[in-house]
Amino acid sequence: MSIVAIVGRPNVGKSTFFNRLIQRREAIVDAVSGVTRDRHYGKSDWNGKEFSVIDTGGYVKGSDDVFEAEIDKQVELAIDEADAIIFMVEVEAGVTGMDEEVARLLRKSKKPVFLAVNKVDNGQRAQDAVEFYSLGFENFYTISSINGSGSGELLDDLIKALPEQEQKTEDALPRFAVVGRPNAGKSSFINALIGEERYIVTDIAGTTRDSIDTKYNRFGFEFNLVDTAGIRKKRKVKEDLEFYSVMRSVRAIEHSDVIILVFDAERGFDGQVQKIFWLAHRNNKGVVILANKWDLIEKDTKSAKEFETYIRRQCEPFTDVPIVFMSVLNKQRIFKAIETAVEVYENRSKRIKTSELNDTLLPIIDRTPPPQHKGKYVKIKYITQLPTPHPCFAFFANLPQYIKDPYKRYLENQLRKEFDFNGVPVTVYIRKK
Repeated sequence: MSIVAIVGRPNVGKSTFFNRLIQRREAIVDAVSGVTRDRHYGKSDWNGKEFSVIDTGGYVKGSDDVFEAEIDKQVELAIDEADAIIFMVEVEAGVTGMDEEVARLLRKSKKPVFLAVNKVDNGQRAQDAVEFYSLGFENFYTISSINGSGSGELLDDLIKALPEQEQKTEDALPRFAVVGRPNAGKSSFINALIGEERYIVTDIAGTTRDSIDTKYNRFGFEFNLVDTAGIRKKRKVKEDLEFYSVMRSVRAIEHSDVIILVFDAERGFDGQVQKIFWLAHRNNKGVVILANKWDLIEKDTKSAKEFETYIRRQCEPFTDVPIVFMSVLNKQRIFKAIETAVEVYENRSKRIKTSELNDTLLPIIDRTPPPQHKGKYVKIKYITQLPTPHPCFAFFANLPQYIKDPYKRYLENQLRKEFDFNGVPVTVYIRKK
Protein backbone atom coordinates (compact mmCIF):
# COMPACT_ATOMS: atom_id res chain seq x y z
CA MET A 1 0.00 0.00 0.00
CA SER A 2 1.34 3.46 -0.94
CA ILE A 3 2.21 5.97 1.79
CA VAL A 4 1.25 9.66 1.76
CA ALA A 5 2.85 12.03 4.29
CA ILE A 6 1.26 15.35 5.28
CA VAL A 7 4.00 17.86 6.16
CA GLY A 8 4.27 21.60 6.84
CA ARG A 9 5.01 24.10 9.57
CA PRO A 10 2.96 24.05 12.82
CA ASN A 11 -0.71 24.99 12.92
CA VAL A 12 -1.56 24.97 9.22
CA GLY A 13 -4.30 22.31 9.57
CA LYS A 14 -2.43 19.06 8.87
CA SER A 15 -4.19 17.07 11.61
CA THR A 16 -7.62 18.36 10.60
CA PHE A 17 -7.00 17.19 7.04
CA PHE A 18 -5.59 13.86 8.30
CA ASN A 19 -8.77 13.25 10.35
CA ARG A 20 -10.86 14.03 7.27
CA LEU A 21 -8.90 11.55 5.13
CA ILE A 22 -9.19 8.65 7.60
CA GLN A 23 -12.75 9.69 8.59
CA ARG A 24 -11.98 9.52 12.31
CA ARG A 25 -10.95 12.10 14.91
CA GLU A 26 -7.69 10.35 15.72
CA ALA A 27 -5.27 13.28 15.73
CA ILE A 28 -5.73 16.02 18.34
CA VAL A 29 -6.61 19.38 16.81
CA ASP A 30 -6.06 22.67 18.66
CA ALA A 31 -5.52 26.34 17.82
CA VAL A 32 -2.24 26.20 19.77
CA SER A 33 0.67 25.36 17.45
CA GLY A 34 2.80 22.28 18.08
CA VAL A 35 0.05 20.04 19.50
CA THR A 36 1.02 17.10 17.23
CA ARG A 37 4.27 15.66 18.52
CA ASP A 38 3.87 12.00 17.64
CA ARG A 39 3.18 10.61 14.22
CA HIS A 40 -0.31 9.39 13.41
CA TYR A 41 -0.86 6.62 10.90
CA GLY A 42 -4.14 5.67 9.24
CA LYS A 43 -5.74 4.29 6.10
CA SER A 44 -7.67 6.24 3.51
CA ASP A 45 -9.05 5.53 0.07
CA TRP A 46 -10.15 7.63 -2.87
CA ASN A 47 -11.88 6.40 -6.03
CA GLY A 48 -11.28 2.80 -4.97
CA LYS A 49 -7.53 3.19 -4.36
CA GLU A 50 -6.33 2.63 -0.80
CA PHE A 51 -3.29 4.36 0.68
CA SER A 52 -1.71 4.92 4.09
CA VAL A 53 -1.53 8.44 5.55
CA ILE A 54 1.02 9.85 8.02
CA ASP A 55 0.24 13.03 9.97
CA THR A 56 3.51 14.64 11.10
CA GLY A 57 4.26 17.37 13.62
CA GLY A 58 4.99 20.89 12.42
CA TYR A 59 8.45 21.38 10.90
CA VAL A 60 10.50 24.14 12.56
CA LYS A 61 14.13 24.41 11.45
CA GLY A 62 16.72 25.76 13.86
CA SER A 63 14.53 25.76 16.99
CA ASP A 64 16.07 25.24 20.44
CA ASP A 65 12.94 23.35 21.60
CA VAL A 66 13.87 19.69 22.17
CA PHE A 67 10.42 18.55 20.98
CA GLU A 68 10.68 20.53 17.76
CA ALA A 69 14.10 19.03 17.04
CA GLU A 70 12.58 15.55 17.42
CA ILE A 71 9.57 16.51 15.28
CA ASP A 72 11.93 17.70 12.53
CA LYS A 73 13.58 14.26 12.47
CA GLN A 74 10.15 12.63 12.26
CA VAL A 75 9.20 14.82 9.30
CA GLU A 76 12.43 14.00 7.48
CA LEU A 77 11.84 10.27 8.07
CA ALA A 78 8.25 10.63 6.83
CA ILE A 79 9.53 12.24 3.63
CA ASP A 80 11.97 9.35 3.13
CA GLU A 81 9.25 6.75 3.74
CA ALA A 82 6.47 8.33 1.66
CA ASP A 83 5.57 7.70 -1.98
CA ALA A 84 3.94 11.15 -2.23
CA ILE A 85 3.79 14.23 0.00
CA ILE A 86 1.06 16.74 0.73
CA PHE A 87 2.84 19.99 1.64
CA MET A 88 0.34 22.07 3.61
CA VAL A 89 0.51 25.84 4.03
CA GLU A 90 -2.20 28.29 5.05
CA VAL A 91 -3.43 31.37 3.27
CA GLU A 92 -3.95 33.65 6.30
CA ALA A 93 -0.25 33.96 7.17
CA GLY A 94 0.96 33.85 3.56
CA VAL A 95 4.40 32.52 2.66
CA THR A 96 6.65 32.33 5.73
CA GLY A 97 10.33 31.55 6.20
CA MET A 98 9.40 28.15 7.62
CA ASP A 99 7.31 27.37 4.53
CA GLU A 100 10.34 28.20 2.36
CA GLU A 101 12.52 25.92 4.50
CA VAL A 102 10.08 23.00 4.12
CA ALA A 103 9.82 23.68 0.37
CA ARG A 104 13.62 23.51 0.06
CA LEU A 105 13.65 20.19 1.91
CA LEU A 106 10.88 18.76 -0.31
CA ARG A 107 12.51 19.84 -3.57
CA LYS A 108 15.60 17.83 -2.57
CA SER A 109 13.49 14.72 -1.90
CA LYS A 110 12.55 14.13 -5.58
CA LYS A 111 9.16 12.81 -4.39
CA PRO A 112 5.81 13.94 -5.92
CA VAL A 113 4.75 16.99 -3.86
CA PHE A 114 1.21 18.40 -3.76
CA LEU A 115 1.11 21.94 -2.38
CA ALA A 116 -2.18 22.39 -0.49
CA VAL A 117 -3.09 25.96 0.50
CA ASN A 118 -5.42 25.53 3.47
CA LYS A 119 -8.14 27.73 5.02
CA VAL A 120 -9.31 28.97 1.61
CA ASP A 121 -13.04 29.31 2.20
CA ASN A 122 -13.95 32.39 0.12
CA GLY A 123 -13.09 34.05 -3.20
CA GLN A 124 -10.75 36.68 -1.74
CA ARG A 125 -8.61 34.05 -0.05
CA ALA A 126 -8.45 32.09 -3.32
CA GLN A 127 -6.89 35.16 -4.95
CA ASP A 128 -4.44 35.58 -2.06
CA ALA A 129 -3.23 32.01 -2.58
CA VAL A 130 -1.43 33.00 -5.79
CA GLU A 131 1.62 34.14 -3.78
CA PHE A 132 2.40 30.47 -2.98
CA TYR A 133 3.72 30.04 -6.53
CA SER A 134 6.87 31.62 -5.07
CA LEU A 135 7.61 28.32 -3.26
CA GLY A 136 8.69 26.87 -6.60
CA PHE A 137 6.09 24.17 -7.21
CA GLU A 138 4.33 23.87 -10.54
CA ASN A 139 0.82 23.77 -9.12
CA PHE A 140 -1.12 24.30 -5.89
CA TYR A 141 -4.55 23.29 -4.57
CA THR A 142 -6.81 25.60 -2.55
CA ILE A 143 -8.60 23.61 0.13
CA SER A 144 -10.41 23.92 3.44
CA SER A 145 -9.53 21.11 5.89
CA ILE A 146 -12.55 21.92 8.04
CA ASN A 147 -15.28 21.63 5.41
CA GLY A 148 -13.41 19.58 2.79
CA SER A 149 -13.82 22.00 -0.11
CA GLY A 150 -11.18 21.59 -2.82
CA SER A 151 -9.89 18.30 -1.45
CA GLY A 152 -11.45 16.22 -4.26
CA GLU A 153 -9.25 17.75 -6.96
CA LEU A 154 -6.17 17.33 -4.77
CA LEU A 155 -6.93 13.63 -4.11
CA ASP A 156 -7.75 12.97 -7.78
CA ASP A 157 -4.25 14.09 -8.78
CA LEU A 158 -2.61 12.50 -5.73
CA ILE A 159 -3.75 8.94 -6.48
CA LYS A 160 -2.58 9.28 -10.09
CA ALA A 161 0.95 9.88 -8.78
CA LEU A 162 0.95 6.87 -6.43
CA PRO A 163 2.66 3.70 -7.66
CA GLU A 164 0.42 0.90 -8.85
CA GLN A 165 -0.34 -1.59 -6.09
CA GLU A 166 1.45 -4.87 -6.66
CA GLN A 167 -0.85 -7.67 -7.67
CA LYS A 168 -0.03 -11.11 -6.34
CA THR A 169 1.06 -13.22 -9.29
CA GLU A 170 0.15 -16.85 -9.81
CA ASP A 171 3.63 -18.13 -8.90
CA ALA A 172 4.22 -15.73 -5.99
CA LEU A 173 5.24 -17.55 -2.84
CA PRO A 174 2.84 -17.51 0.13
CA ARG A 175 3.91 -15.11 2.89
CA PHE A 176 3.86 -16.07 6.57
CA ALA A 177 4.46 -13.04 8.82
CA VAL A 178 5.84 -13.69 12.31
CA VAL A 179 4.39 -10.92 14.50
CA GLY A 180 3.95 -10.05 18.17
CA ARG A 181 5.11 -7.77 20.93
CA PRO A 182 8.80 -6.84 21.25
CA ASN A 183 11.01 -9.54 22.78
CA ALA A 184 8.47 -12.36 22.36
CA GLY A 185 11.01 -14.52 20.50
CA LYS A 186 10.09 -13.88 16.85
CA SER A 187 13.63 -13.64 15.45
CA SER A 188 14.80 -16.57 17.63
CA PHE A 189 11.91 -18.64 16.23
CA ILE A 190 12.97 -17.99 12.62
CA ASN A 191 16.66 -18.58 13.43
CA ALA A 192 15.71 -21.94 15.01
CA LEU A 193 13.69 -22.91 11.93
CA ILE A 194 16.35 -22.08 9.35
CA GLY A 195 19.18 -23.41 11.51
CA GLU A 196 21.40 -20.34 11.40
CA GLU A 197 21.73 -17.04 13.28
CA ARG A 198 20.44 -14.90 10.44
CA TYR A 199 18.66 -12.32 12.62
CA ILE A 200 20.16 -10.39 15.50
CA VAL A 201 18.70 -11.52 18.82
CA THR A 202 19.22 -9.63 22.10
CA ASP A 203 17.36 -9.20 25.38
CA ILE A 204 16.69 -5.59 24.39
CA ALA A 205 13.12 -5.11 23.17
CA GLY A 206 12.97 -3.65 19.66
CA THR A 207 16.18 -5.16 18.23
CA THR A 208 14.48 -5.98 14.92
CA ARG A 209 13.83 -2.77 12.96
CA ASP A 210 12.57 -3.90 9.59
CA SER A 211 10.37 -6.57 8.03
CA ILE A 212 12.64 -9.10 6.30
CA ASP A 213 11.70 -12.04 4.06
CA THR A 214 13.38 -15.46 4.21
CA LYS A 215 12.55 -18.28 1.76
CA TYR A 216 11.83 -21.52 3.57
CA ASN A 217 10.95 -25.01 2.39
CA ARG A 218 9.44 -27.58 4.73
CA PHE A 219 6.92 -30.41 4.28
CA GLY A 220 7.37 -30.03 0.51
CA PHE A 221 5.91 -26.53 0.76
CA GLU A 222 7.90 -23.38 -0.12
CA PHE A 223 6.98 -19.99 1.32
CA ASN A 224 8.39 -16.69 2.58
CA LEU A 225 8.83 -16.22 6.33
CA VAL A 226 8.67 -12.54 7.28
CA ASP A 227 10.38 -11.43 10.49
CA THR A 228 8.81 -8.20 11.79
CA ALA A 229 9.53 -5.61 14.44
CA GLY A 230 7.60 -5.97 17.70
CA ILE A 231 4.34 -4.03 17.84
CA ARG A 232 3.86 -2.19 21.11
CA LYS A 233 1.28 0.31 22.36
CA LYS A 234 1.27 3.65 20.52
CA ARG A 235 2.09 5.67 23.62
CA LYS A 236 5.23 3.58 24.16
CA VAL A 237 6.55 4.08 20.63
CA LYS A 238 8.90 6.99 21.30
CA GLU A 239 11.68 6.62 18.78
CA ASP A 240 11.38 7.68 15.14
CA LEU A 241 12.86 4.48 13.75
CA GLU A 242 10.59 2.37 15.91
CA PHE A 243 7.52 4.14 14.58
CA TYR A 244 8.40 3.15 11.04
CA SER A 245 9.39 -0.35 12.18
CA VAL A 246 5.92 -0.79 13.70
CA MET A 247 4.30 0.62 10.58
CA ARG A 248 6.22 -1.84 8.39
CA SER A 249 5.05 -4.65 10.69
CA VAL A 250 1.45 -3.54 10.17
CA ARG A 251 2.02 -3.48 6.41
CA ALA A 252 3.61 -6.95 6.61
CA ILE A 253 0.36 -8.18 8.17
CA GLU A 254 -1.64 -6.54 5.38
CA HIS A 255 0.50 -8.20 2.68
CA SER A 256 0.79 -11.71 4.16
CA ASP A 257 -1.38 -14.79 3.86
CA VAL A 258 -0.90 -16.28 7.32
CA ILE A 259 -0.02 -14.47 10.55
CA ILE A 260 2.07 -16.41 13.07
CA LEU A 261 1.33 -14.55 16.31
CA VAL A 262 4.09 -15.21 18.87
CA PHE A 263 3.57 -14.14 22.48
CA ASP A 264 5.46 -14.65 25.72
CA ALA A 265 3.52 -17.19 27.80
CA GLU A 266 4.91 -15.62 30.99
CA ARG A 267 3.34 -12.27 30.10
CA GLY A 268 0.10 -13.82 28.94
CA PHE A 269 -2.26 -13.10 26.05
CA ASP A 270 -2.54 -9.43 27.04
CA GLY A 271 -4.33 -6.48 25.48
CA GLN A 272 -1.60 -5.59 22.99
CA VAL A 273 -1.33 -9.19 21.73
CA GLN A 274 -5.12 -9.21 21.33
CA LYS A 275 -4.94 -6.00 19.25
CA ILE A 276 -2.44 -7.64 16.90
CA PHE A 277 -4.74 -10.68 16.68
CA TRP A 278 -7.73 -8.51 15.74
CA LEU A 279 -5.62 -6.55 13.23
CA ALA A 280 -4.90 -9.86 11.47
CA HIS A 281 -8.58 -10.83 11.68
CA ARG A 282 -9.76 -7.48 10.25
CA ASN A 283 -7.42 -8.03 7.31
CA ASN A 284 -8.91 -11.53 6.80
CA LYS A 285 -5.61 -13.35 7.32
CA GLY A 286 -5.07 -16.89 8.50
CA VAL A 287 -3.85 -16.94 12.12
CA VAL A 288 -1.74 -19.34 14.20
CA ILE A 289 -1.13 -18.46 17.87
CA LEU A 290 2.21 -19.54 19.37
CA ALA A 291 2.65 -19.46 23.15
CA ASN A 292 6.45 -19.18 23.42
CA LYS A 293 8.60 -19.79 26.54
CA TRP A 294 6.18 -22.52 27.64
CA ASP A 295 9.12 -24.26 29.34
CA LEU A 296 9.26 -21.39 31.90
CA ILE A 297 5.67 -21.88 33.05
CA GLU A 298 4.94 -23.88 36.20
CA LYS A 299 2.37 -26.38 35.05
CA ASP A 300 0.43 -29.52 35.77
CA THR A 301 -1.60 -31.85 33.55
CA LYS A 302 -4.40 -29.27 33.15
CA SER A 303 -2.25 -26.18 32.50
CA ALA A 304 -2.23 -26.28 28.69
CA LYS A 305 -5.99 -26.91 28.49
CA GLU A 306 -6.78 -24.09 30.94
CA PHE A 307 -4.43 -21.67 29.17
CA GLU A 308 -5.94 -22.56 25.80
CA THR A 309 -9.46 -21.93 27.17
CA TYR A 310 -8.29 -18.54 28.49
CA ILE A 311 -6.85 -17.57 25.08
CA ARG A 312 -9.99 -18.61 23.20
CA ARG A 313 -12.10 -16.56 25.59
CA GLN A 314 -10.05 -13.48 24.64
CA CYS A 315 -10.50 -14.28 20.93
CA GLU A 316 -14.31 -14.59 20.96
CA PRO A 317 -16.18 -14.88 18.65
CA PHE A 318 -13.28 -16.01 16.38
CA THR A 319 -12.29 -19.01 18.49
CA ASP A 320 -11.54 -21.52 15.70
CA VAL A 321 -7.79 -20.77 15.81
CA PRO A 322 -4.92 -23.25 16.31
CA ILE A 323 -2.80 -22.68 19.43
CA VAL A 324 0.67 -24.23 19.75
CA PHE A 325 2.64 -24.23 23.04
CA MET A 326 6.33 -24.10 22.25
CA SER A 327 9.80 -23.20 23.48
CA VAL A 328 12.15 -21.70 20.89
CA LEU A 329 15.07 -22.04 23.32
CA ASN A 330 14.53 -25.80 23.64
CA LYS A 331 13.36 -26.14 20.01
CA GLN A 332 10.16 -27.65 21.38
CA ARG A 333 7.28 -27.89 18.84
CA ILE A 334 8.76 -25.22 16.52
CA PHE A 335 8.22 -27.43 13.45
CA LYS A 336 4.71 -28.24 14.66
CA ALA A 337 4.10 -24.47 14.57
CA ILE A 338 5.14 -24.24 10.89
CA GLU A 339 3.23 -27.39 9.95
CA THR A 340 0.13 -25.80 11.51
CA ALA A 341 0.73 -22.55 9.59
CA VAL A 342 0.88 -24.50 6.32
CA GLU A 343 -2.44 -26.18 7.18
CA VAL A 344 -4.01 -22.78 7.89
CA TYR A 345 -2.74 -21.46 4.53
CA GLU A 346 -4.34 -24.43 2.78
CA ASN A 347 -7.59 -23.79 4.67
CA ARG A 348 -7.51 -20.14 3.56
CA SER A 349 -6.96 -21.19 -0.08
CA LYS A 350 -9.64 -23.90 0.04
CA ARG A 351 -12.34 -23.90 -2.65
CA ILE A 352 -15.55 -25.88 -2.08
CA LYS A 353 -17.57 -27.05 -5.07
CA THR A 354 -20.98 -25.43 -5.32
CA SER A 355 -22.72 -28.81 -5.56
CA GLU A 356 -20.94 -30.04 -2.42
CA LEU A 357 -21.86 -26.87 -0.54
CA ASN A 358 -25.52 -27.16 -1.40
CA ASP A 359 -25.74 -30.92 -0.84
CA THR A 360 -24.14 -30.60 2.59
CA LEU A 361 -25.58 -27.37 4.00
CA LEU A 362 -29.11 -27.08 2.58
CA PRO A 363 -30.38 -30.15 4.56
CA ILE A 364 -28.83 -28.67 7.73
CA ILE A 365 -30.50 -25.31 7.03
CA ASP A 366 -33.83 -27.06 6.38
CA ARG A 367 -33.60 -28.69 9.83
CA THR A 368 -32.74 -25.35 11.49
CA PRO A 369 -34.15 -22.60 9.24
CA PRO A 370 -33.82 -18.85 9.88
CA PRO A 371 -36.39 -17.55 12.41
CA GLN A 372 -39.70 -16.30 11.06
CA HIS A 373 -40.09 -12.53 10.86
CA LYS A 374 -43.58 -11.06 11.31
CA GLY A 375 -45.11 -14.31 10.14
CA LYS A 376 -42.93 -14.50 7.01
CA TYR A 377 -40.89 -17.60 6.32
CA VAL A 378 -37.27 -16.99 5.29
CA LYS A 379 -35.86 -19.68 3.01
CA ILE A 380 -32.26 -20.09 1.84
CA LYS A 381 -32.29 -21.71 -1.58
CA TYR A 382 -28.74 -21.68 -2.91
CA ILE A 383 -25.12 -21.33 -1.70
CA THR A 384 -21.89 -20.58 -3.54
CA GLN A 385 -18.30 -19.66 -2.64
CA LEU A 386 -17.12 -16.30 -3.95
CA PRO A 387 -13.82 -15.92 -5.87
CA THR A 388 -11.96 -14.06 -3.08
CA PRO A 389 -8.51 -14.56 -1.47
CA HIS A 390 -10.10 -15.71 1.80
CA PRO A 391 -13.25 -17.86 2.24
CA CYS A 392 -16.42 -15.86 1.47
CA PHE A 393 -19.80 -17.48 0.88
CA ALA A 394 -23.02 -16.12 -0.57
CA PHE A 395 -26.32 -17.55 0.72
CA PHE A 396 -29.21 -16.66 -1.54
CA ALA A 397 -32.57 -16.22 0.22
CA ASN A 398 -36.07 -14.96 -0.57
CA LEU A 399 -35.98 -12.39 2.27
CA PRO A 400 -32.29 -11.67 3.01
CA GLN A 401 -33.06 -8.54 5.06
CA TYR A 402 -34.64 -10.70 7.81
CA ILE A 403 -31.55 -12.87 8.40
CA LYS A 404 -29.74 -11.35 11.37
CA ASP A 405 -26.18 -11.69 12.71
CA PRO A 406 -26.86 -14.58 15.13
CA TYR A 407 -28.06 -16.77 12.26
CA LYS A 408 -25.12 -15.67 10.10
CA ARG A 409 -22.83 -16.89 12.90
CA TYR A 410 -24.75 -20.18 12.90
CA LEU A 411 -24.11 -20.53 9.15
CA GLU A 412 -20.42 -19.73 9.66
CA ASN A 413 -20.17 -22.36 12.40
CA GLN A 414 -21.75 -24.98 10.12
CA LEU A 415 -19.24 -24.12 7.37
CA ARG A 416 -16.39 -24.54 9.85
CA LYS A 417 -17.80 -27.80 11.17
CA GLU A 418 -18.33 -29.40 7.75
CA PHE A 419 -15.33 -28.08 5.79
CA ASP A 420 -12.56 -27.25 8.32
CA PHE A 421 -11.62 -23.59 8.12
CA ASN A 422 -9.51 -23.74 11.27
CA GLY A 423 -7.48 -20.53 11.71
CA VAL A 424 -9.21 -18.60 8.92
CA PRO A 425 -11.83 -15.81 9.06
CA VAL A 426 -14.97 -16.81 7.12
CA THR A 427 -17.31 -14.17 5.72
CA VAL A 428 -21.00 -14.91 5.12
CA TYR A 429 -23.08 -12.75 2.77
CA ILE A 430 -26.87 -13.03 2.47
CA ARG A 431 -28.16 -12.03 -0.95
CA LYS A 432 -31.49 -11.79 -2.73
CA LYS A 433 -32.37 -14.90 -4.74
